[in-house]
Amino acid sequence: MGEINRITIEGKGYVLMPEADYEDLLDTAEARAVKARVDAGEETWPADIVNALIAGENPVRVFRKHRGLTMAELAEKTGLSQPYMSEIETGRKAGSIEALKAIARVLMLSLDDLT
Repeated sequence: MGEINRITIEGKGYVLMPEADYEDLLDTAEARAVKARVDAGEETWPADIVNALIAGENPVRVFRKHRGLTMAELAEKTGLSQPYMSEIETGRKAGSIEALKAIARVLMLSLDDLT
């Protein structure tokens, strides 16, 4: 860490430090916040899930496979037909809000994760 200078301007204390050190402090604070959320039980996803979503793969299919469910199992647990589930996964249909809510519930996700 570089040199840190303390100064007072109009009665308020300030710290001057190299910008790289400041960026390191921000990175450390962010990493600690993420670790605290993970330690509290927030779910994280492996890189292959994130990469698949970034690549534009259908989130329903990505998360269904991640949870280890077949399309038939997901359809049964959501009360949706398998053909309708297939149309959602292939993008031929967007899926109604109610259908997406049911899928999110079964996959233990928020609705935002599927949209």
